[in-house]
Order: sequence, then C-alpha cells, then structure tokens
Amino acid sequence: MAEFVLKNAQTIVTMDDARRELVDQDIRVTDGVISEIGHGLSGDHTVSVAGCVVTPGLVNTHHHLYQTLTRAVPEAQNALLFGWLQTLYPIWEKFGPEEMFISAQVGLAELALSGCTTTSDHLYLYPNGSRLDDTIAAAQEVGLRFHATRGSMSIGESDGGLPPDSVVEDEDAILKDSIRVIDAFHDPAPGAMVRVGVAPCSPFSVSRDLMRNAALLARDKGVMMHTHLAENSEDIAYSLENFGCRPGQYAQDLGWVGSDVWHAHCVQLDADEIDLFARTQTGVAHCPCSNCRLASGIAPVREMRDALVPVGLGVDGSASNDTGNLILEARQAMLLQRLAKGADAMSPREALEIATRGGAQVLGRDDIGQLAIGKRADIAVWDIGGVETAGSWDPAALLLAGPTRVRDLFVDGRAVVQEGHITSFDVSKAVARQNILARKLMA
Repeated sequence: MAEFVLKNAQTIVTMDDARRELVDQDIRVTDGVISEIGHGLSGDHTVSVAGCVVTPGLVNTHHHLYQTLTRAVPEAQNALLFGWLQTLYPIWEKFGPEEMFISAQVGLAELALSGCTTTSDHLYLYPNGSRLDDTIAAAQEVGLRFHATRGSMSIGESDGGLPPDSVVEDEDAILKDSIRVIDAFHDPAPGAMVRVGVAPCSPFSVSRDLMRNAALLARDKGVMMHTHLAENSEDIAYSLENFGCRPGQYAQDLGWVGSDVWHAHCVQLDADEIDLFARTQTGVAHCPCSNCRLASGIAPVREMRDALVPVGLGVDGSASNDTGNLILEARQAMLLQRLAKGADAMSPREALEIATRGGAQVLGRDDIGQLAIGKRADIAVWDIGGVETAGSWDPAALLLAGPTRVRDLFVDGRAVVQEGHITSFDVSKAVARQNILARKLMA
C-alpha cells in the first residue's frame, strides 16, 4: 500500500463542501486517495509542507496543446479570431505525429508547473498521419489526468467554411475514428487518468449533420461533448447569417446542451442563452487570457455563476494565449470580472474555486477538484516563502500575491513536480526538440 503524509501545511484550502481552510494540518494519502486530514498525522513517509499553502490541483477545461509550437507567430499577433485562424492553418497543416507529441509534452509540463493536475485537450486537425493517440501518449508520460477530445473539421473553404480544404476530413471517417479512440482509451471509472470526448471544432468548420451525429455517437458511448461557441462578434454574425439563429439556439437544436456538454469561450452569450445553459446544466470553459489576446470581449461569468451555469477555466491554445499558466488564468478571470462589474464582483477565492471545483464539475468529475476524504490525491503545494508573497497578510489569497508556480504537484498521489521541477521526463530535452521543430516550421 503506497502511503505518505503531507505535514504541517500553513493553510489547506480544501474547496470541500464547507469551503474550509485549515491551519497547521496534515493530509494522508493512501493508494492515490486522500484518506485522512487532521493534526499530528504520522507515517513512514512524510513530506514537509511547512510554510506552504496546499490547494486542490487546478483543472483546465480547454486547451489546444499542439499550438505550443506556434507561439507568438508575427503575422498572427494582431489579428482577430477569423484572421488569426486563417494565418495559422497553413502552418498547422505541416504538423505530423512528432509535432503533436512534443508540443503536448511541453504544454503539459507548463500546465503542471502552474498547479494543473487535470486538463482537457481539443485536437481538431490531424495532418500527415497525426492521431489523438499522440497526445494521449504524451499525457501518459508526463503524468497528468487527461481528457482528450476527438475534434474535427469537415467544411473547408471550397464549401464555404473557414479552414483550408487540406485540414478537413470526411465526416464518416471522423465518426469512425471517434469510435476507435473511445473504445481504445476512454475510462469511465472513478479515478480515471484518461477519458475521451467527442468535439467537432466549431459551427463554422463542421456541418449540421456532423454536429448532430457526433452528439448521438457521444451519448451512445456515454462520453462528453465539447466545441467552441459564441466566441466573438464574428462568431455571432456567422451563426445569424448561416443558421438564422444565435449560437445557443443552434446548439439546442442539434442536441448540444446538457450536463454532458461543455462549450469553450461563450463570450457573447446573451441572457436567454445563459438561462438555457443554467436550465440544462451545460458547462462553459472560460478562457480570459485568450479572449483578451484576440479582443473577443469579456465573458459574462458573473451572470453565469449567479445563474448556476457550471463554469471552469481554460488556458486555450498557446497560439492565442500565448502561455499555459492556469493559476494566472484564474487571476485574469478575477480581474476581468472586477473590471466589468466592480471591485467586489469576484473574490480570489471564488476564482480559485472556478479553477478547481468548477473545472471538475464541467468535466463531469466528482472525484477531483477538492481536498476531502475519499477524493483523488490531486494536490498542489505552493511555497509562500518567496519574494512575491513577502508581507502578504492572507497567503491563501494566492491570486493576489502569488506564487504562480508550484513547489510540488501530486496527481493521483504520484509526484509530477518536486521542488519546482518536473520529475516524470526530461523537460530540457523536450524543449530543445520543440525549438528545433518550431524553426523547421518557420522555414
């Protein structure tokens, strides 16, 4: 039986049902599960977390890991969403299996260092023999809990879509491969390290038939569904012109609402759409940094939360963020709601809740997102002895004073980060290879 005790935490921010914050207490982990929380716990293997704040591992609900190979592309730095995509599609069509694996590996390491223990990934193009398997293999090597979504694009430029024909797929082939990866990798059990979802890219890159058939397939297989929705004003205009309705109505008509669905961005949802999502418990992945970078707007998160819409955080792709730090994403979410609604619109603790419990709910997980007996041991340890937190009166308010990188990170009780360093693979080797691949793409 694998067991250890985290000893003498300055503060444990549990995010349990009572939202308790415990001072000078310990956490016992047994076989990847939190088995005890209290004072004076002992064991043969202990890890001192004195002078540290301990939180649940953060949960990332939207990412495009392959984009870590295309950060800060000059021609895309000042573009809105549609122009940004049209600049990058010709670069992404040159990717292959190695690019997918290495970019995922590096992006996952970046997430882990920012306190993230669980991430989804939306991979919607598969050039040159790439497969969803490439990113799943990277996640298994890094050691993060992984919700891989089999994305897709089927409507190319010649048929009135946004992406070039070179990166779209036949719809029957998309559905067939979705079945393959679900059967090969999806684990519905509590504590699962890999789950698979179905994720047509967006209303402007797939057909109505594919959206409808993907929903039928997902529900037949018992997996979740994910797509982009209502990201910016261009997105709304496209929906009105091509579908004769707003994105929320489009989603509802095709079966894309419910507790097994989550949509990325939702910056431009109106009051009726927020009500629809609340009634159906449809989830939202809020991506504040990407929304700022692409000038998409400030999502109505305060209104969503007040209506009890499930909301989690997403870093989005590293070509539109251009980083993958989830604790900074939580800070940005807090700041934007304050900017839009007033200084009391969102507290640092609420933003941290969205980054933990909120993300777990959006991904359909009740086994993670909080530090409580019986939950999986996904734990972030933040050293508050550094210069950035010196003088802080409330170290548990991490989003105000930091730090922004973890000291230690445990996923299912396994140490993925120790003393600020990834333990599961050689990060420097992966970064060097990634930079070589990026230079090849530039050429």
